[in-house]
Amino acid sequence: MPLQPRRHLRRLPALTLVAVLLPLLLVACAPRQTAGLPPTGIAVPPAPGAAFTPVSFSQLPGWSADRAGEAIPAFLAGCVQLTGAAPLLQARCAEARTLPPGDDAAARAFFERGFQPHLASQDGSTKGLVTGYFEPEFRASRTRQGEYQTPLLRLPRGHAQGAPLPTRAQINRGALARQRLEMLWLADPIDAFFLHIQGAGRARLPDGSTLRVGYAGRNNQPYVPIGRILVDRGEMKLEDVSMQRIRAWLEAHPAEAEAVMDQNPNYIFFREIQGIRPDEGPPGAMGASLTPLRSVAVDRDHMPLGTPVWLDTLDALQPDQPLRRLVMAQDVGGAIRGPTRADVFFGWGAQAEQHAGRMRQPGTVYVLLPR
Repeated sequence: MPLQPRRHLRRLPALTLVAVLLPLLLVACAPRQTAGLPPTGIAVPPAPGAAFTPVSFSQLPGWSADRAGEAIPAFLAGCVQLTGAAPLLQARCAEARTLPPGDDAAARAFFERGFQPHLASQDGSTKGLVTGYFEPEFRASRTRQGEYQTPLLRLPRGHAQGAPLPTRAQINRGALARQRLEMLWLADPIDAFFLHIQGAGRARLPDGSTLRVGYAGRNNQPYVPIGRILVDRGEMKLEDVSMQRIRAWLEAHPAEAEAVMDQNPNYIFFREIQGIRPDEGPPGAMGASLTPLRSVAVDRDHMPLGTPVWLDTLDALQPDQPLRRLVMAQDVGGAIRGPTRADVFFGWGAQAEQHAGRMRQPGTVYVLLPR
């Protein structure tokens, strides 16, 4: 059962948490980061109702069973993006660099010594939602030809952060065509739609080469999940919604697919990413490469990027099996809102797609703050 807050424990309101953390955990003003993203760290006070309750490590379900040593490389990847603006976290980074690689006991002792777990809640409830995402692979061409007819766009020139742009439907009908923003042409419009949801991907070009693309910005229109639209239409039941089911429905209804996808007005712009090895994940919002099953997207209005997070949830492919592990808050997402929300990065390839597409499980979220 998820751990419930104890009444005698001091509850730290989220607004107070921000005031405490700002001088400790703010990331530098100009770190290397994904183009178009604002600086990392907490920039906006969280909504009312969010709270973080200090707990002990012994209260983290499954804490002693996790291979904590596997989380250290992901933690250090985030450390590269931090500066002296986060002195306590920087001190933990320096200590982590001295740990013997793969030593679970040493890693566990490191986190217990240097961090304080806090149970996240919203409006008094610790019940959260844990989903998954991955880096998709798709077929594309640098030029428009043959089957390659769906464009992937760069960020519009002069786009001001926060300023709204045309909706997905308007962009698909040429609202930005005069700017000639096309960087790639995809073979499948459904691939393009899911690439917008994942925010990064690997393009296989006709000559056999591969290039990486990542998030550059968005049109600042609201994100509307089309799974909910299909449920409202009676096309599937809520408990059956998954990426695989949604994709299957779109492929089986080509005459309706475009209109359904256009009901999500949110649109993502991309950039080409260079200098990343094939065995590395794409950069997240911090600029650090994401680590499969050790990086998560969070709501940065509630949780500082770069901090460790403990997840207590269920495995999507084996719902009777717990999924409990130490992960790092290193990314954000348009649908990730609130202190009890987390989106696990599963990696790339068919297995990651299968796992991420089915991941939608209840869970409990704990953030580990430096002592």
